[in-house]
Amino acid sequence: MTAKTDESSANSIGPIGYEQARDELIEVVRRLEAGGTTLEESLALWERGEELAKVCRRWLDGARARLDAALAGRDGDAGAQGRDQGEDEDDQARL
Repeated sequence: MTAKTDESSANSIGPIGYEQARDELIEVVRRLEAGGTTLEESLALWERGEELAKVCRRWLDGARARLDAALAGRDGDAGAQGRDQGEDEDDQARL
């Protein structure tokens, strides 16, 4: 294994929740903005922040997809109910 591979595996984020990633990202940004870190520490914080931002983005994208699917299902059900209701009215008109 190369040093580059070792670094990337050491920096990878395992499965963490959105709130945990967000809170850690806030702390990373706070530390970067405060300054007082070496260049190497700043780069490591920046890389960690980028990974945390990706985790947050994946969670938010997944939440958006679930919301869109739920809304599409609800809209599909409303359309089906409208068709069923229309069919019932047609049946009653024939009587």
